[in-house]
Amino acid sequence: MDSTNIQQLNEQVEKEALFLRDVLVEVNEVIVGQETLVERVLIALLADGHILLEGVPGLAKTLAVKTVAQAIQADFSRLQFTPDLLPADLIGTQIYNPRTSEFTVHRGPIFGNIILADEINRAPAKVQSALLEAMQERQITIGDATYRLDDLFLVLATQNPIEQEGTYPLPEAQVDRFMLKTIVDYPTPAEERQIIDRMTGDPLPPVKPVIERAQLLHARDVVRRIYVDDKIKNYVLSLVLATRHPDNNGLSELRPYISFGASPRAGIYLVSAARAHAFIRGRGFVTPEDIKQVAPDVLRHRVIISYEAEAENVTSADIVQRILDYAEVP
Repeated sequence: MDSTNIQQLNEQVEKEALFLRDVLVEVNEVIVGQETLVERVLIALLADGHILLEGVPGLAKTLAVKTVAQAIQADFSRLQFTPDLLPADLIGTQIYNPRTSEFTVHRGPIFGNIILADEINRAPAKVQSALLEAMQERQITIGDATYRLDDLFLVLATQNPIEQEGTYPLPEAQVDRFMLKTIVDYPTPAEERQIIDRMTGDPLPPVKPVIERAQLLHARDVVRRIYVDDKIKNYVLSLVLATRHPDNNGLSELRPYISFGASPRAGIYLVSAARAHAFIRGRGFVTPEDIKQVAPDVLRHRVIISYEAEAENVTSADIVQRILDYAEVP
């Protein structure tokens, strides 16, 4: 792509991304702080991916997701995952009508736009498998029939990192389906003081819808056309390969800590998320800084650490940061 086309694309992105300001203004009327969480939700929406949120209870994860859904006029469903949850509770089932001797399909809450899977690791394997089909294939099978999900379909799953009793480890295949894994942290003291004032005062104002679904779907098309230079793609590839073969990339000290590196899906998601990150900032091209900003969330759940790493308190986030620090930036 020549410089003239890049400049035209850049001007188009600047105009197309203006609606995000309205969304953020509306979200900030309700949510205090948590800018990273809100931005990652927007990246997942723009890049057509799913997101895994990890944080202790009470950090406004559910409220933030619900507020974004209301601002973009999307159907929102919250599912509390429990050990006794059945696949039918998620996807729906067939109901027999004795009068007509026919089955009718009752669709489950998964047939929405934004699905909040609260405490996803509390559901058994059968429920995880049902969710896996929806996330990857964008379809649901009930009986003998298969139903396509909406074009705007996003799963936001939450995990509680401090309470593991009664939980089921998420299969690696399912974890890999999440574009991003975002760590939700405590607010700053100033933000927490503001939260107390806002939540103990007058009722929160209703969230006004500021864009339509069609506008968001159009923005996705624009995001896919954001320019990514070959040097940026090679940079992405070097990061992914370093998670698999650190000793071949000058990081031999990381070899004992890594059992499995990131899959090829990581590279795809890195480029897609970086494009969305650039779009949010009104740019029609991806920079190395875009890659650096999204790489921890894209890679941290794809690097499987060894027992030696656990013994030495080395996390996958530490490994990813070491790779980012060492990798040559174009």
